Amino acid sequence: MTVLSPGQRPRPPADDRGVPTVTELRLSAFRSHRGATFPLGPVTLFTGASGSGKSSVLEVYGALARLGGGAALDEVFRDPAGCVPERTGPDAQGRRGFRIGCTVEGPAGPVRLDLAVQAEPELRVVGERLTCDGQTLLTTALRDPGRSTVQAAWYTAGTAPVTRAPLPGDRLGTALLPLRVAGKTAGQLRVLAAAEQVVLGLRSVFACDPQPARMREPVARGDARLRRGCDNLAEVLWRTHQQCAKRHARLAATVRSGCPGPVEALAVEELADGRVRALVGRGGPWATPVGRLGDGELRYLALALVLLTGPGVLAVDTVAEVPAALQALTVLADGFDRSMDERQVRELVALAASVCAEGHIRLVGTVTDASYARGVDGVAVVDLGP
Repeated sequence: MTVLSPGQRPRPPADDRGVPTVTELRLSAFRSHRGATFPLGPVTLFTGASGSGKSSVLEVYGALARLGGGAALDEVFRDPAGCVPERTGPDAQGRRGFRIGCTVEGPAGPVRLDLAVQAEPELRVVGERLTCDGQTLLTTALRDPGRSTVQAAWYTAGTAPVTRAPLPGDRLGTALLPLRVAGKTAGQLRVLAAAEQVVLGLRSVFACDPQPARMREPVARGDARLRRGCDNLAEVLWRTHQQCAKRHARLAATVRSGCPGPVEALAVEELADGRVRALVGRGGPWATPVGRLGDGELRYLALALVLLTGPGVLAVDTVAEVPAALQALTVLADGFDRSMDERQVRELVALAASVCAEGHIRLVGTVTDASYARGVDGVAVVDLGP
């Protein structure tokens, strides 16, 4: 286990397969954070007292992911004023805002994205910078507050060193570059490679928050893609049981290690009305419907399912034109240890370390107690303190 404080900023090693991966988050000015930089490894758990800003880190990751997918600012930041650090006064023009960013490593090298957002008097981008190896590839700036656009300039390295054009002020410019850059010069190709790496790295995210109250009832069969709240758990278990025998068996073994009482198998039965419900086989004819399990058991089962399945089963917006081998899915789990006992958390952390070491799944979560990760190789704990 690696224990980090906010003052320590080692760079994690780049993925040797060249898969675009978010390896650093920057909360330069966001909620309770100022000048904070957090490295991300295969498994990164944030811990700290209530109010220390654990959830804010995952909020920024999720926000950047949605912006990378093309979402507008007002869709992502429902309460932009709440994102501004406390005691931040307005400037001479009455403006207040926040600043966030990330680093995405991959074939193009380490690419930095930094974003400045104005929250008041109106929500809009006021500045964006995309850099790689110290070279600026894209900048945007608010030149005229009366317009809904920002002035963008991106590296060309042709007859003209840069290309200038307006971009929408409510979108991430980096996500728009593949539609605007021709790719005719070496400079334009470098810009495209960096932008596409950032977008791919950000979009490969599954934010997961299992809701036990929604997981107890039988569900109708549909596309069998696990939703964020895992309320269609039984439907997805039906699919894994039918199509992924090895993963389903590994999931059953994981449940056996983390749930009390005998666990012989995970089964799914179809009811007379066409719905399905999940069962925990106890041996012989005995089985317990998952609706009878406790909150901790259900969250443990759901998170184990998430870690053992991947994009093919999770309801994620994958990048269809990119092969799965070139994508690394990051699971965001706020309250990773919520409702679970010590044994369950230990087993789940060990499972995460094992699965994430294979390189196709990464985990960023928050926990109230990080002691259960002690001694687990491949797990980094970021202590935000009191």
